[in-house]
Amino acid sequence: MQKGFLSQYFEGIAIKRLSSVEVNKEVSHQHEFNGSKPLRILFGSERIAHEARFLWLAGENEGFSCEGNLTWYDARESHPIRTEYRLYFKSNDVMDQARLGDTLIVAKRSNGEIFMVLIPSGSTLESQILWLFGVDQVGFDFNFQPIEDGHDPQVDFAVRYILEEMGIEVADPDGSYLDNILEPYFDGGFPRTSVFSELARRTTKYVSAYEEPDQTLLKWIEQEEKLFKRLERHFVSKRIEEGFRGKGSTDVESFIQFSLSVHNRRKSRVGYALENHLEEIFKAHNLTYSRTQMTENKSKPDFLFPHITNYRDMTFPESKLTMLGVKSTCKDRWRQVLAEANRVHNKHLFTLEPGISENQTDEMQANKLQLVLPKGLHNTYKPLQQSWLMDLRSFIHLTNERQDNR
Repeated sequence: MQKGFLSQYFEGIAIKRLSSVEVNKEVSHQHEFNGSKPLRILFGSERIAHEARFLWLAGENEGFSCEGNLTWYDARESHPIRTEYRLYFKSNDVMDQARLGDTLIVAKRSNGEIFMVLIPSGSTLESQILWLFGVDQVGFDFNFQPIEDGHDPQVDFAVRYILEEMGIEVADPDGSYLDNILEPYFDGGFPRTSVFSELARRTTKYVSAYEEPDQTLLKWIEQEEKLFKRLERHFVSKRIEEGFRGKGSTDVESFIQFSLSVHNRRKSRVGYALENHLEEIFKAHNLTYSRTQMTENKSKPDFLFPHITNYRDMTFPESKLTMLGVKSTCKDRWRQVLAEANRVHNKHLFTLEPGISENQTDEMQANKLQLVLPKGLHNTYKPLQQSWLMDLRSFIHLTNERQDNR
């Protein structure tokens, strides 16, 4: 196990695509997988009963998890020569989602916990998980993939993003350093997003928005994410210690409302933070732009170049106009950008989401939407996709050229 690497969180995985006999309830009710060699590497040769966490990683707001039990055993244990290992699980809400061709990952965590991860075939989450574990091809037989002695990437922005999609909290080695930065805020509430973004930029070392815009943006985002979660932990811990009591009993409604407020703050903050950091980089490159100004049908593109006045001037050449939508994660919401800024026929969309599926990026291309993301995330995409992707530096260069020639 290496701290700061994937092996800090996983020892190894066994991965396969589900066959028809494994998902067709009319054919089989056994809830078992044949104990092939990859599973024996994970579980050994002794009979064990193990608690497991089952994950259904689907689209936005569709995934969920549940707790369950696994039994690893030799069905021919009493036979003197033959062995027939099987992995048994009880029916549960996650495995009931299984369809032919879906990807199943049996993952052993470094703390001994077992994850059973079910992912729809062809989805963005499948692309992300396969990249995370360094898997190129998935067949209908289990394949074992080691971590520490195999594919063991450092926990950078992309790895952290995918681990958190799996519900895994990434360890923070800089806790005391971050506390020193955040101490002025401990006795108050969360500062405005613009204030927090400025704090993240001010406390990030060895970056240059002008010389290295892609790398700088990722470092700013990572720093703000660390600061935010550290401060959030402080306030949430304090609120839990205070308890949720009302008229002599536990106030369940107050707890639910508090939990929702934490979740909603996380979701809304990331998008604004990304726009704030992009704006600082555009300023460093002397780009002129308008942010969230109204165009047709009351839509408000995140960024319009060179300016909203140029967009509204029908004599201004459309070929000199550039629109950039900003979404920290695309999911299925990227289509919203297509309805913004009708005068711009070839639109750009900036995201931080790694490994979007080929189905999605093919559809983006068909709709004349160019995906832009930091260069450091391009390797999470497949080679054919990478040749089409645009990085932030290239987008700045394109926009500068159009402004210089207007």
